[in-house]
Amino acid sequence: MNKTLAELAQHVGGTVVGDSQVIIEKVASIDEAGAGAITFLANPRYRRYLSVCRASAVIVGMDVVRGLPLRDGKGYLAASDPYVAFAKILKLFHDSPRFSRTVSSFAHVDPAADLGEAVTIFPHAYVSGGVKIGRRTVVFPGVFLGEGSEVGEDCVLHPNVVVCAGCRLGNRVILHAGVVIGSDGFGYAGQGEGRVKIPQIGIVVVEDDVEIGANTTVDRATIGRTVIGRGAKIDNLVQIAHNVVIGEYSVIAAQVGIAGSTRIGKNVTLAGQVGIVNHIQVGDGATIGPQSGIAQSVTPGAVLSSGIPAAPHREWLKVMTLLPRLPKLWHAVRGLEKKLFEIDKRESSKL
Repeated sequence: MNKTLAELAQHVGGTVVGDSQVIIEKVASIDEAGAGAITFLANPRYRRYLSVCRASAVIVGMDVVRGLPLRDGKGYLAASDPYVAFAKILKLFHDSPRFSRTVSSFAHVDPAADLGEAVTIFPHAYVSGGVKIGRRTVVFPGVFLGEGSEVGEDCVLHPNVVVCAGCRLGNRVILHAGVVIGSDGFGYAGQGEGRVKIPQIGIVVVEDDVEIGANTTVDRATIGRTVIGRGAKIDNLVQIAHNVVIGEYSVIAAQVGIAGSTRIGKNVTLAGQVGIVNHIQVGDGATIGPQSGIAQSVTPGAVLSSGIPAAPHREWLKVMTLLPRLPKLWHAVRGLEKKLFEIDKRESSKL
């Protein structure tokens, strides 16, 4: 598929600087792009690559395009968010995979399952009784759908996904390989030999437009629901415990662990390896840096630093600035202590 730079600019709401009629045939990285390719520059720090870039066009930010040299037969696509523009253009050039829209005879589909139109089910998937699958959904090999579970329209369940009994997926949900939805929550009462497993009888509800990365696990609620809100994006290897609620459009990076009954607000960002204790709240719009340990509720809009325990970001920056000076400060304090001791000693001898 070929597009002029002007057509691409219109598609993403950007502005052309230079030759608007240059033909774009593909998308490539800035160090590999050649004639006919469009690439992007999201971070101004990589501006130096432009001098050697051979791409026919470059997506840049509005603040970057000013002062860039124009090149014959080439151009720039200036956008308010070049990374978003890049994503939209890449999606435009990338062909979506085509599926058979049939049910393989090598899949197990219970007669009591309800399949929508144009569903694709690959060999060796297992669809239990009472399962509902919406139109155009794709179920890859090795997927297990438990009794009474529901999958919405236009979903993609990659190989070896497990959706346990009674759990529900909305529309346009993507679950990558090895995701488990609805495993038992980690709930026990008592101690030692008297420890008793608490039955986990709730479900998981995954709302529309959620994407969950490979080998992430979402536990079913003890009672009620564990909820992944609309539009949330969750990375690989994340653990979400029973009765957790993830707010709409929140983003959770790899190796995050969220303990039971915690509520994550809307548009929250949790960086890699964040650990959150149970029964607290993280307010809407909060951002928590990598490897942070969260032991108490977080106010809406807070920006917390990396590390354990997490701290307000500005305070953390001040502490990091002081760290190299600590040995010198320590010697100064010890010196002052000795002087004060000598003064006290002299004053006491006069009494």
